[in-house]
Amino acid sequence: MWGIYFSNLMESLPLFFKGLWITLEVSLLSLLLSTLGGFLLGIIRSSKVRWLQYILAAYVDLIRGTPFLVQIFIVFFILPEWDIHLEAFTSAILSLTIYGTAYICEIVFGAIRAVPGGQVEAAIASGLSWRQSMQHVVLPQALRPILPPLVGQYVLLIKDTAVVSVIGLTDITRVGWLTVQRIPEGILVFGLVGLFYFAICYPLIWLSNRLEARMTVEGSRL
Repeated sequence: MWGIYFSNLMESLPLFFKGLWITLEVSLLSLLLSTLGGFLLGIIRSSKVRWLQYILAAYVDLIRGTPFLVQIFIVFFILPEWDIHLEAFTSAILSLTIYGTAYICEIVFGAIRAVPGGQVEAAIASGLSWRQSMQHVVLPQALRPILPPLVGQYVLLIKDTAVVSVIGLTDITRVGWLTVQRIPEGILVFGLVGLFYFAICYPLIWLSNRLEARMTVEGSRL
């Protein structure tokens, strides 16, 4: 019986690879957009403009304090009530970008705050503008502590792409749900789904561990 199930699973591999491609597309686009948005908002949040700080802090707390499933439901099911109709793929990218941007914003903001304030004051006193001091003094120092948690956040965001299957997007997880209806041995089907996610995430996990280990070693030398 297991041989028949395995044979049927192998016949479904082309569908799994199509789902894998959609997962990769969603992951790469949302990672790119959320990285750009997270860095931009993290830098803006570290400015001295109070009302911007409060707005961005509220946005980050709201996104981090609510389930991603609820957020994607709002984008896909609630926005059409306001005459904003988005396809499943676009809804997935938008939801993941909003979600990932909040976390990356917090990572960037925390790293910038860790840079001694006296360096910024010295840079401004030497004639640099706030933007120039951020570009030439703060960000080069903040980038190194940003990288390990940023790569870790990438892994979490890729795994969160599994949720987009609930709005009908045929990613690798949805392909698994469709396949398990024909092949009742779920351990085979979702074991394969898990292997696909692991293959995507493991290089990033390895990179994150390497970055953390390097920073630990360098920190012990100081």
